[in-house]
Amino acid sequence: MSKEQENEPPKVRISESGVPDVGSVADLLEWFLNFDERTARMRHPDTEQVFQWKQQDDKVNGVNTYPFENAEARFAIGVFQALETNRTEAELSDWITSLLEALQDSHKTKTELTEVYKLGDDLDASTIERSQKLPSNVEKRLYLTSCWIEALCTAEIRFLGWMYKEIYGKAYA
Repeated sequence: MSKEQENEPPKVRISESGVPDVGSVADLLEWFLNFDERTARMRHPDTEQVFQWKQQDDKVNGVNTYPFENAEARFAIGVFQALETNRTEAELSDWITSLLEALQDSHKTKTELTEVYKLGDDLDASTIERSQKLPSNVEKRLYLTSCWIEALCTAEIRFLGWMYKEIYGKAYA
């Protein structure tokens, strides 16, 4: 395989009934985690730290969630569930649209808190370390949850947008 072929995403096999082959989806997901910068953030230590914080925060606050091993597993299961649940073009389009809205909301919240409390001043600090500058637990939870949602939605949108194109032969619009 040439270097050029290695850097191209693998093709998703689609059955006659229009359902993507699970193995080929898994291969594409692995490619995105290895080669797409925004999706690869699911493997970044800072993202993992925020994810682990979120899992623990949900547990402490009585939020019933599945105890995923790591951020990457949460992301992978989420995209497979999204593809299983949203089997029509309209459903997948609506799902991606809802992810975009969640991304915009979380980014806005994160940006506002970052600006008000000057959280971006220490570029070497982790997201968790930056959150320690926030004056209340409510703001800390809001900030860290927004950071997690932004990372997760960004990765999901990248991957599901590609899947949309593979399944329906046109870009998500």
